[in-house]
Amino acid sequence: MKDESVLEQLSEIARFEASVDMEKDYRIGWGWRQVRIWPATLSKLFKEGYLENVFRSNSHTGYRLSELGKSLLSAENAPPQTRQEPKLAAPDSLFADIIGHDGVKELLRASLLAEKPVHVLLTGPPALAKTLFLWDIEKAGGEKAIWLVGSATSKAGLWDLVAGREPSILLIDEIDKMNAADTAALLTMMEGGRLVRAKRGRELNINNPLWVVAASNRCEKLSPELRSRFAIRNLNPYSRAEYLAVVKGVLVRSEGLSLELAAEVAGRLDGLTQNVRDAIRVARLAPQLGVEKAIKLLLGGASSEN
Repeated sequence: MKDESVLEQLSEIARFEASVDMEKDYRIGWGWRQVRIWPATLSKLFKEGYLENVFRSNSHTGYRLSELGKSLLSAENAPPQTRQEPKLAAPDSLFADIIGHDGVKELLRASLLAEKPVHVLLTGPPALAKTLFLWDIEKAGGEKAIWLVGSATSKAGLWDLVAGREPSILLIDEIDKMNAADTAALLTMMEGGRLVRAKRGRELNINNPLWVVAASNRCEKLSPELRSRFAIRNLNPYSRAEYLAVVKGVLVRSEGLSLELAAEVAGRLDGLTQNVRDAIRVARLAPQLGVEKAIKLLLGGASSEN
């Protein structure tokens, strides 16, 4: 929200302009004496784009509210737009391709269908299902879900994305890699706070209830304020059988492999990795290299036989 003193000054100016005939009596604008605001302050408001300079001479500098100034006041005074909870495609089948983690699945389904936001942070070592959960939510949420990577997210970028697309669900992978200074906007959004912003020709005043689901290998790097806004769930490593089942499910559903080829990739990776991303990379390289050579080039060693 803009500084309260600026809003007060612009409100005072707007009241003055509404009380006079600007076209007849103030065609060359008003001066600091009419609005009782010091010239230096008016000059600053002009440089920030909230005022227009319609006349200037040695004895008089005439101003009037600019479109940006009017937009800021309109956004501040307009009733906030409130959106509904996120609409998920087939919520009952959500996470059907993820093996295990039944408690996490139940928590995420309930939080995403709650009347008001409940934010969830999934944490644990690499190569678990954290990213798979985000992928599934993104597919179920459609246009209302936005995917972000913490290391590539800034405060300004986050503002612009939320203002432009007005999502209901924010999915943040590697949230621990967000710059600490850039989490300030996220903290406000997670509280469902009012977002007020004005740009030239554009107004924004949204009561923006965002459901945030994030993933992190470690949550110790997050500030206490950010951690307190999440329900934090730690994911346990997959067993061998669970890993093989997850790989086959992901490759068939997300990569379009046949069940036979997905089973081959899973079997050859058995004992070499527990990272589902490795399986996806192998699947994408297999048409050019074959499964075995793709594994050798990616992982630096021979694959195991099933």
